[in-house]
Amino acid sequence: MTRFIDVHSLVRLVDETGVPQFLEALADALRDDFLRWREFDKKARVASHSHLGVIELMPVADDGAYAFKYVNGHPHNTQVGLPTVMAFGVLAEVDTGYPVLLSELTLTTALRTAATSAMAAKALARPDSRSLALIGNGSQSEFQALAFHALLGIEEVRVFDTDPHATDKLVRHLSACTPLDIVRARSVAEAVRGADIVTTITAYQGHAAVLTPGMIEPGMHINAVGGDSPGKTELHPGVLPLARVFVEYEPQTRVEGEIQQAAADFPVHELWRVLLGEVPGRESAQQVTLFDSVGFALEDYTALRYIQRVATERGIGQQIALVPELDDPKDLFGLTASGRRRAVLRRAA
Repeated sequence: MTRFIDVHSLVRLVDETGVPQFLEALADALRDDFLRWREFDKKARVASHSHLGVIELMPVADDGAYAFKYVNGHPHNTQVGLPTVMAFGVLAEVDTGYPVLLSELTLTTALRTAATSAMAAKALARPDSRSLALIGNGSQSEFQALAFHALLGIEEVRVFDTDPHATDKLVRHLSACTPLDIVRARSVAEAVRGADIVTTITAYQGHAAVLTPGMIEPGMHINAVGGDSPGKTELHPGVLPLARVFVEYEPQTRVEGEIQQAAADFPVHELWRVLLGEVPGRESAQQVTLFDSVGFALEDYTALRYIQRVATERGIGQQIALVPELDDPKDLFGLTASGRRRAVLRRAA
C-alpha cells in the first residue's frame, strides 16, 4: 500500500510540528542531503511551456529512493481563483519501483523553498544579518520570513509588493504569529536600502528588473527566488557582475535562473561545494553574495522523505491501493470483471 498525504494531512502534520520547527527540521535534512550531492542521479527538470505558463517534472534518485515532482507555474492563475503554483510528488523504492508515498507538494514547495533559502543564507550571508527585505508578498512570502527568523535570527522584515492587498495579507499573518518588526515600504528601493538580506520572490512572467545595480550595497546577500524558467528573471543583468554567485544545479540554472542573462562562461559556484568546504562562500564582510535559486529536485526528494518519516511516525495520511496487489504478479487481467468470471468458471468446472 502507498501512503497518501493530501492537503489536509499535510496541514495537520505542519500544524502539529509548528511552522518554524518544520522549517528548521527541513533545513537540517536539506543540508544533510546536499552534503551527499555526489550520491544522486541528477538531471534538469523536464518542462512543457505554453504562452500562459509551464508544467514541469522534476526527477532525482539515489541508491535507495527515487522521487519526482509534478509542478506548474502559471502567474495568471490567481485571476481565475487558482494558485500560481500547484504540485504533487511521489517517492518510490529504487530496488522495486514501488511507490511508497504520494503527497501534495503545493504547500510543501513553499516550505522547502523557504528552508532552502535560509539554509543557503546561513552559509552565504553575514552572520550578523538582522534585516530582510522581502520583495514580492504572495503565497510563499510568509514562509520566507519565518524561515529567516527561525534559522538566522532576522528581526526586521521590510515588505513591498506592487499589489497592496498581498502586502496587507503578509503583514496581517506575520503580525499575528511572530515578534518580527514589519516595515511597509513604498518602493523596492526603499525596502532594500540598508537591508542585510534581500529576497526577491515575484511572479511576473518575463524579464523584470526588480533589483538594479544602484540598489546593491556592500555586504548584501541576495536570495533571488522568483526567476525560475527560461525568459523569467528578476534582476537587472548588471547586478550579476557585482556579486559572487551561487546556484543549486548549474546545468539547470544556466537555462532558468538569473544567469541565463549572462555569458556561458560567467563564473558560478554550486552550493553543495560550499557546504562541503570545497569552495569558499562569502570571502569578506563587504562582498555581495547572490543565491540564484530556481528550485531543484533534490529539495523535493528531501521534503518527501521527511514527510514520509514524520507521517509514518504519527500515523498521518491514508493507505491507498495505488498499485495492484496480486496473488499472482503475472495475472493483471484477473483484476477485471472478465478475469474474475473466468476464475469462477474454472473453479466451478
